[in-house]
Amino acid sequence: MQAESEIWTTALFNRFLAGPLDTFLNAVGHPAADPAHPWPNLVVAIILVLFAVLRSRLSVDKPGNFQLAFEAIYKFVSGQASEAIDHHVNRYVPFFGTIFIFILFMNLIGIIPGLESPTMTPAVPLAFAIAVFLYYNWMGFREQGVGKYLAHFAGPVWWMAPIMIPIELISHFARPLSLTIRLYANMFAGERVTITFLTLTYFLLPAVFMGLHVFVALLQAFIFMLLATIYVGSAVAHEH
Repeated sequence: MQAESEIWTTALFNRFLAGPLDTFLNAVGHPAADPAHPWPNLVVAIILVLFAVLRSRLSVDKPGNFQLAFEAIYKFVSGQASEAIDHHVNRYVPFFGTIFIFILFMNLIGIIPGLESPTMTPAVPLAFAIAVFLYYNWMGFREQGVGKYLAHFAGPVWWMAPIMIPIELISHFARPLSLTIRLYANMFAGERVTITFLTLTYFLLPAVFMGLHVFVALLQAFIFMLLATIYVGSAVAHEH
């Protein structure tokens, strides 16, 4: 059954392009749960198309501009992760890269006339925030072991545990809320400002505010990814 929250662009893709996507998903061994509506949202559709094109053009000897752009993104994400995590960095880069690219595409889709950034809906940033929360805690348990990871919540000395444990728990559970509000509020405000000025101006100024929207989209995707690297880095650091 089609989701009630499906936006008109997603419905358009599902109506006219369901067959090609079903064929592609079946070919790669991941059939859609609902063949009548295989496009979950427009962002997923765009990313699927882009990476399908990228995969067909991968070349070690003669990389194209598209491949070079994604290699630059990988190096950038890897570099940021290296500054926050002191070992096994490559283990975590795929997660950080996925977060960065997906949020960036969601933020940028708002510059298309008639569309809004999905990150303007609180549930979307919340889902990413919960994913980050679960991921860094799971990595902490995996890297340090359950006992050692939980021990760092008690603080550096045992007699501070009654004070430190509540503080640490509140701090950690506040992180998803902080990530959600930061991304949602900034994208919502940026989108409203852009739309307001676009309705007031019609010549050179719209380009300026569209550029501002792109800058905010890049910045918020970067900040979200950066905070994720910091959280993972603190969870897997052995000095705990």
